[in-house]
Amino acid sequence: MAHDPATRRLRPPTTEAPFARYALMAIAFLFLALFLLLPLAAVFIEAFRKGAGEFLAAFGDPDTIAAIRLTLLVAAIAVPLNLVFGVAAAWAIAKFEFKGKAFLTTLIDLPFSVSPVISGLVYVLLFGSGSLLGPWLRSYGIEILFAVPGIVLATVFVTFPFVARELIPLMQEQGNGDEEAALSLGASGWQTFRHVTLPNIKWGLLYGVLLCNARAMGEFGAVSVVSGHIRGLTNTMPLHVEILYNEYNFVAAFAVASLLAALALVTLLVKTLLEFHYGAEIAAGRKH
Repeated sequence: MAHDPATRRLRPPTTEAPFARYALMAIAFLFLALFLLLPLAAVFIEAFRKGAGEFLAAFGDPDTIAAIRLTLLVAAIAVPLNLVFGVAAAWAIAKFEFKGKAFLTTLIDLPFSVSPVISGLVYVLLFGSGSLLGPWLRSYGIEILFAVPGIVLATVFVTFPFVARELIPLMQEQGNGDEEAALSLGASGWQTFRHVTLPNIKWGLLYGVLLCNARAMGEFGAVSVVSGHIRGLTNTMPLHVEILYNEYNFVAAFAVASLLAALALVTLLVKTLLEFHYGAEIAAGRKH
């Protein structure tokens, strides 16, 4: 007996068969397990292979302490600089129309398309011994390469898109209505920024700062070129891990790497919380 086509249960075109759904989920979880969870677990396993005593002893090394301090110092300098630049750039691009706006947006995306090693080489060309700026600055006692300023410059370059790129679409979505209303009521530009603009972008700003900080502490390529790998002076944590590993000091190398991994996990947790608030704020802004 033929079934009436009108009474047939139609399957939505976007719904896959259960086997296909489970197969895709299995592939995704298997990929994450092999290329993300397994290496991450290996870092902590190797770090504690000889016990907690050896793990803690690795952080008593003066060179390791110096690498941790330098990493935190560079992040503490680079992140606020990128915060100021990101807010200013996003405000200019989202709130105003001017010549060169598209070019400025392209420049902000430049570090995403340039290898960090290339960006480090650019600073070597600018401040190296064969350049015009390098010897002149050195004559005044200012060292850029193989010193903290060079590491900060390289870190700022590779991280400056993160804050701006988070704020630009958010501020464009919100428009200028709230600021114009505040100005019409007699608020100054600074008062408008503090009481209107900043509260509207706070979650996006925190999200961008978080990503910027994570990249600043984990940057390797650009910093490796400009640092000189001077132990106890210009080695950040990623560079120090490489040196320890090359010296076959595996426990210490994985101990420092586990600290970076722990910072990454904390970043991921905070990022998830910020995405929850950030996404809710975007949805609220779209409703208005």
